[in-house]
Amino acid sequence: MLDDTDRRLLRILQARPDLPTAELAREVGLTAATCWRRVTRLTEEGVIRGQRAIIDWRALGYGVEVSLRFTLDKTQRGAFDEFMAAAREVPEVHEIQTFLGKVDVRLNILARDMPHYQEIYRRRILALPHIADIEALMLVATVKSDLALPL
Repeated sequence: MLDDTDRRLLRILQARPDLPTAELAREVGLTAATCWRRVTRLTEEGVIRGQRAIIDWRALGYGVEVSLRFTLDKTQRGAFDEFMAAAREVPEVHEIQTFLGKVDVRLNILARDMPHYQEIYRRRILALPHIADIEALMLVATVKSDLALPL
């Protein structure tokens, strides 16, 4: 169970994951050793799964994000697993989600521009196995994208 100090640690780490332990400890009001032990415990318990850089894909020249929703033809045994394995091999797919309901899978695709997206779609996406239906949603604007949890 998390206490108030753990929640403070997590709030600060979400905002500034590269903060040195000594500075984190100072902000939370702990000694560096106690802070390090708490962060280690939270990591070992799986609350903190890692730290990573969040890269703005637009800054790297990608201008198009498309969300593709797939309904799969599940009449063949193994269709879902075969589709997932093939989708993982498409480098431009940066997120895969599965659902219960009419939509089985959602893939998020990043492309440099529309011609690049069309190439990905024609050569890689349409080659994926067991597709019964595809719906494409092109990203127009991101209104809110918050990776931090409300702690």
